[in-house]
Amino acid sequence: QVQLVESGGDLVQPGGSLKLSCAASGFTFSSFWMYWVRQAPGKGLEWISQINPGGVSTYYADSVKGRFTSSRDNAKNTLYLQMNNLKSEDTAVYYCAKDYRNGMDYWGKGTLVTVSS
Repeated sequence: QVQLVESGGDLVQPGGSLKLSCAASGFTFSSFWMYWVRQAPGKGLEWISQINPGGVSTYYADSVKGRFTSSRDNAKNTLYLQMNNLKSEDTAVYYCAKDYRNGMDYWGKGTLVTVSS
């Protein structure tokens, strides 16, 4: 079965960096677009990034553009999100999700990122 497991969330100071990972299994990872989505406390889901199967094309929400970088290692079935210059408003649970016909059909359980001094 499809499994997505995020890791790497932590408490970090404003201006700091963090790298999230998403380990995928149960499907042909290298054939699918993948997404990063987050949910801040008390708020709705926010799409923040997506990456094509080959890892060449990436797209970002304006809120993270220039600070976050998505990448993937298809040999390791792993998706990454490098987050730099973190701000308090980046505090959220971060999820990775698998594409299905331009939507998201499977999600991980998320990893918590807290940005605070």
